[in-house]
Parts: sequence; C-alpha cells; structure tokens
Amino acid sequence: MDQREVAATVRRAAAGDHAAWDALVDGFGSMVWAVTSGYRLGRADTAEVVQTTWLRLVENLDRITQPEAVGAWLATTARREALRMVKLRGREIVTDDESRLSRDDVPGQFPDPEAHVLTADRDRRLWDAFERLPDRCRALLRLLMLVEPRYAEVAAALDMPIGSIGPTRARCLDRLRRLLGDEGGA
Repeated sequence: MDQREVAATVRRAAAGDHAAWDALVDGFGSMVWAVTSGYRLGRADTAEVVQTTWLRLVENLDRITQPEAVGAWLATTARREALRMVKLRGREIVTDDESRLSRDDVPGQFPDPEAHVLTADRDRRLWDAFERLPDRCRALLRLLMLVEPRYAEVAAALDMPIGSIGPTRARCLDRLRRLLGDEGGA
C-alpha cells in the first residue's frame, strides 16, 4: 500500500471497518513480528508483545495524527512493548532445578539472631519514621520504590508535574533521613 492507501485504510479502520482492520494486520503484521522478534523473547512473550502492539493501535487509532505513518507508529510501539517485556522478564529467574528455590542451601541467607534483631529494629524505626511523613511524600515514595513506574504515570497518579517528581522525592527522602536522625537511627 502507498501512503494514501494506508491513511485511508487507517481512517476506515478507525470508523469501524473490519475489512480495513484486516488490511492493516495483513499489511503490517509481519513487520510487527519482525521488530518484536529482534528482542530474543520466547515465542509466547513475542506473541504477547505483538498482541499488545495491536491493542495499543486499537486504543489509539482515532488519535493518530499521521495515519499514513501508521507503520512507523507500529514499529515504535512494538519496540517499546518488547523492551518493557525484556525488562519484566529480566526480573524473573526461570529454573527447572527446584533446589535453587530453597533458601536452606544459600550460605549467609539467614543471619545470626543478633543481626536479625538489629535488622528488625532498623526496619521498625524506618517504617515508624515513614508513617510520620506527609501523605503526599508517602504516596510518592511508595510508587517510586515499590512499583517503579514511569514518571509520566506517577505524575498522572499524584497530579503533579513530571519535572517536580525528582526534587520532591529528594525532599521527602531528606525529611525521612531527618526523622530517622531525630530518633538516633542512621
């Protein structure tokens, strides 16, 4: 398809034309697979990324300002989704060896009783100080430290400008350090 045909097909698909949607999938499906396959994901993960790419197109079809460039849009989206999947899979440890799942065999995994008490005390003091932070600081730190979302998602969730997230986080952590210092913790 040339660019005019692609643009017209995108517009028809956005209007609900199933044949136009099928034409987009036929025209760009192998390209999306090729882009995604370059990330060395397993077959199931690659299929999930491809499916998510098409889902993103469905979600944004009526917002695409340059319908003639839908191929580039799909390639960019496929790359982003593949990178997201690579990052997600990088946090997993896949093994058939169940003994690797047992903590008993890992030296130093269980500290001596004194270290355990000290760690528990440190954690208690940290969470006590954390609870004394303002609600906004607690919400920001929880999002940034536990979930690790993109700054745009944090900005939307907390209704704050993206540029203020880093400085606000620094101020919240500074306040937490002062609270810990006030009670003799490090």
